[in-house]
Amino acid sequence: MGAPVSFDFSGRRVLITGGTSGMGEACANAFAAAGAKVVITGRNKDRARAIITANRRQAGSIAFVGGDIVDRAKCDLIVTEAVGILGGLDIVVNSAGIIYHATAEETTDEQWLQTMQVNVNGMFYICRAALPHLRSSKGTIVNIASDAALSGSRHLVAYCASKGAVLQMTRAMALDHGPEGIRIVPVCPGDVDTPMLRGEFRDRGLDAESGLHESAEAVPLKRVCSAGEVADMVLYACSDSARFITGYPLVLDGGNRA
Repeated sequence: MGAPVSFDFSGRRVLITGGTSGMGEACANAFAAAGAKVVITGRNKDRARAIITANRRQAGSIAFVGGDIVDRAKCDLIVTEAVGILGGLDIVVNSAGIIYHATAEETTDEQWLQTMQVNVNGMFYICRAALPHLRSSKGTIVNIASDAALSGSRHLVAYCASKGAVLQMTRAMALDHGPEGIRIVPVCPGDVDTPMLRGEFRDRGLDAESGLHESAEAVPLKRVCSAGEVADMVLYACSDSARFITGYPLVLDGGNRA
């Protein structure tokens, strides 16, 4: 997979939703290793404690604020508490997400609404609450979308709809807030080896090895993306190296759209 990308985020203040698992956890680890002060959100307190303990010797630090982002008032509180812990806010990474493997006829009302509440509404609430703080710091938001925002995928109707909304929401916000010095970048991975993807395999009756092999066969590079590679892209998007990038999707699909 190659050596990790090296960035310096010393003293930068970062909030990450969905930070107790998968891509969010990988981003938290990477930012802490690069010197940032990080607050992660999520519902798994035990997992958060394990992540904090594992990063105690990093150059940066990680703290935890619990909460469910489907609650608008809780999103406001998460941002307020994070700003209080960090002393301000420079970067927000919206990584929380869910997926159901189903066609339109198979998707229940509950699954559709929950997908939109987590993947779209919660992200919007966090962005809206964070913008006043990012305005003063000329900060950056990275919204984790998906390659499913760029083209359809079979049996993922709710997920595709939600990630398409994320991409368009991010583009619109980038236009609105670019003049204020705020960059808002959508990152669009293909399949990423995370607990969520492995859970999707289980729902389809596949073990992890079989599922990863099946996914890799469709990728020109013949493997799926790692959570660490997504974290590398997120750190790049938040770095000064990407200071002229906003609104345009950064895609990690192993060549699927070449």
